Amino acid sequence: VRLAESGGGLVQTGDSLTLSCVTSERPHGSDAIAFFRQAPGQERVIVAAISWGGFTYYSDSARGRFTISRDIAQRTMFLQMNGLKPEDTAIYYCAADGPPVGNNYQIWVPGYWGQGTQVTVSS
Repeated sequence: VRLAESGGGLVQTGDSLTLSCVTSERPHGSDAIAFFRQAPGQERVIVAAISWGGFTYYSDSARGRFTISRDIAQRTMFLQMNGLKPEDTAIYYCAADGPPVGNNYQIWVPGYWGQGTQVTVSS
């Protein structure tokens, strides 16, 4: 499975940005796709995830500001990010695989990754 992110860029605090991730293969209903992010000097952490069947997961930092969605026909996942803050600055990676046991996305380690797209939020 190949994943390709797009939509990153430089924005100001409070702005919105939408990231996209296109998959190379037709997704299966139970598979999940997500955005992780990694800020300089920090670990890569999950931001939000969605199964192709529609189950969604949001990290505490994303809940209420970000919305994840998918277009099955276009094999594309979207991450709408509103109210961006400087602490959202990171490289955002798309990832995909079968879902974690019990939908425990906090410990999910997917096997397929994109190259990443930089999001920079200026203060």
